[in-house]
Amino acid sequence: MSRKPTTGTDPSGSDSAGAAVASQRVADHLRAAILSGELRPGARIMQEQVAAQLGASRLPVREALRILAAEGLTVVKSNSGAWVSRMDMAECEGVYKIRERLEPLALGESIPHLSAEQVAELETIARQIELTTDVDRFLALDGRLHLLTYAGCRVTQITAMVDRFWNTTQHYRRAFARLAGDSGWELIHAEHRLIIDAIKRADTVDAERFLTGHIRRTRLELARHPELFTEDDHDNDHTADAAGPAD
Repeated sequence: MSRKPTTGTDPSGSDSAGAAVASQRVADHLRAAILSGELRPGARIMQEQVAAQLGASRLPVREALRILAAEGLTVVKSNSGAWVSRMDMAECEGVYKIRERLEPLALGESIPHLSAEQVAELETIARQIELTTDVDRFLALDGRLHLLTYAGCRVTQITAMVDRFWNTTQHYRRAFARLAGDSGWELIHAEHRLIIDAIKRADTVDAERFLTGHIRRTRLELARHPELFTEDDHDNDHTADAAGPAD
């Protein structure tokens, strides 16, 4: 007499899936704290504090830090600890040069597939950007605007790289926004309007050209301020809050 196959779940598989979920939850929490500026460049991340705050063991915290290190957001040193990545001039120069080539490609692939509703939303976001001088609100809206322009890109490898480099350069964009005076804000708004106008005309050549200049100008402006890359944010004051904000 043959036995019926069992339908029970594999306990080891369930444990593995649970650990992956826990690690991702911790990574999402820390990523949000880093990108929001709650955890500043160079701040030490105390694994025990993070684990206690989130009700997790240290294992998913360690795995989360490895995930973030692969994204360029943290630095993990064996037998030493983990820190938020510092602002680095060579990294800034290199990553922005990559973005100058990558994001126009994403935009060109995206434009033919953007809906009228998405284009209208771009115009709404651009108007909201023009009404704010708050750096954090600007960064949130600016990110929404640019990532929406790439929403029609169907090459997942490109969009994955765009997302990674946007996260990697968040600290640099915050520094750039703080440097902008009245004339700087006006130039940002004008560049946004040029990009959106080209999108409305389905002119990929103009759109890519305007976007390349928009990204390059940020790189060149940051390069004019080497003091941004020599500030030492890795100190004990920032260690105390390194678990990040509460959910």
